[in-house]
Parts: sequence; structure tokens; C-alpha cells
Amino acid sequence: MKFIMITMLTAMMISMIFAVGVILNNKSMLDKEKSSPFECGFDPGSISRLPFCMKFFLVAVIFLVFDIEVALIIPMPMSFLSIQIFLMILVSGLFYEWFYGGLDWMKSKSKKLRLLIAKKWFSG
Repeated sequence: MKFIMITMLTAMMISMIFAVGVILNNKSMLDKEKSSPFECGFDPGSISRLPFCMKFFLVAVIFLVFDIEVALIIPMPMSFLSIQIFLMILVSGLFYEWFYGGLDWMKSKSKKLRLLIAKKWFSG
């Protein structure tokens, strides 16, 4: 109990020191060059907050999910059954994304057919 109390007091003291340091070090005059965005050594040509297609975000999220799953598969040489179960879950998730159009870059005409197949497959 004493260790927890000392740890909490130390954390609060450090955060208070940082808060006071930020308040005391506040610069009232901002330099134009320091407050402008930095892109690879040159000034940006347009607004930095442009709208983007959500498909890019979806591809990035799917890549991260599969990348983490592969990283989890690599150190599992112990049990063949557990790897098979893990891969079956992984492949069923991939088919789920594929059937519901999560991997389609453009709208396809066969979406209704895939939705019917997916409802049959995943509804039981």
C-alpha cells in the first residue's frame, strides 16, 4: 500500500512540474516559420486537410489486422491444431470482408449475389 502511495505521489509531482514548466515557458510571440506546417522541407502547396476516400483507410485497417495476425502465427510452431483453428478464423474473416464488399475498390454489379451467398454462409 505504501509503494502505491509513493508511486502515485511521484507521478503527480512529475506531472505538476511539467504543467508548471509549460505555463512558465509559454511563448507569446509565435514565429511564422515555426508555426507553419512542414512537409519534406518545402512549404505545402495547398490546404493540409483534404478529404480522402475511405477505401484507403479501410485497406490500411485490413492490412494492419492481417499483419498482426501473421505476427501472431509466426511464433506458434507448437500446436498444429491451434494454428489450423486460428487460420480458419482468419480465412473466414477474409471471406466475410470479401462477400460484404469490404475489399471492393469500385461498386460491382454482382454485389447482390455476393450478399445472398454471404447471408447463407454466415447466418447458419
